[in-house]
Amino acid sequence: MKRSFEIDRILERRQLEALLRQVGEERYHINHPFHRLMVEGKLSKGQMQAWALNRYCYQAAIPRKDAIILSRLDDPEPRIAWRERIIDHDGDGTKPGGIERWLKLATGLGLNVDMVKAQIYALPATRFAVGAYVTLVEKRSLLEAIASSLTELFSPKVISERVPAILKRYDYITEDTLSYFSPRLHQAPRDAEFALAYVLEHAKTAEEQQAAVDALITKCDILWAMLDALHFAYVEPALCAPGAFVPEDHPR
Repeated sequence: MKRSFEIDRILERRQLEALLRQVGEERYHINHPFHRLMVEGKLSKGQMQAWALNRYCYQAAIPRKDAIILSRLDDPEPRIAWRERIIDHDGDGTKPGGIERWLKLATGLGLNVDMVKAQIYALPATRFAVGAYVTLVEKRSLLEAIASSLTELFSPKVISERVPAILKRYDYITEDTLSYFSPRLHQAPRDAEFALAYVLEHAKTAEEQQAAVDALITKCDILWAMLDALHFAYVEPALCAPGAFVPEDHPR
């Protein structure tokens, strides 16, 4: 049985790009039930809090995984381009980065900032998924590490749907609370353009192309698994792991 996205011959650049984009169309978490509930205005405040708290684990890991990729790049030119990602999330000392803006989102939802930053109240599956992503970037080839970041090709679409839907349907959330997302609308396409060009240039054999596609699939699976965990713990059957965050409105 032929598996999905199997490559049996060397693809032209345009064919490889089309296949990578097809992965996102089919596997990106914009189609996950938890995300659908969010944009439809059907999540409680506690469920939104759980999402923000758990997602922080992923946000906090982004500059660490980017530092790993940066350390593996031999040439100055790609290093200069890639280090912008770290500045985007850590800030530069004069303006807040993505991590600080995500904490603003979490506190805007009523969470304690120290509790969020501790990460120990996140679901075990969240922490395992984030750890798996960092391990992928560290242990797999540089091509696979960079290909895994190509989920950024699809993030503007989810942001463009999520932000107006949240502002429309959750009256306790303001534009300032969601300030994390606005810069990502130009940062993500910039980063994705660089990563895509790198993958198309360096994935020259069928094996390398397959590895790049599989890395993107794995990254999509990681993001999907994080929402699976949220749905299980806070929606249905609403069973939180021991020690994890339990919202006030959670049906204990």
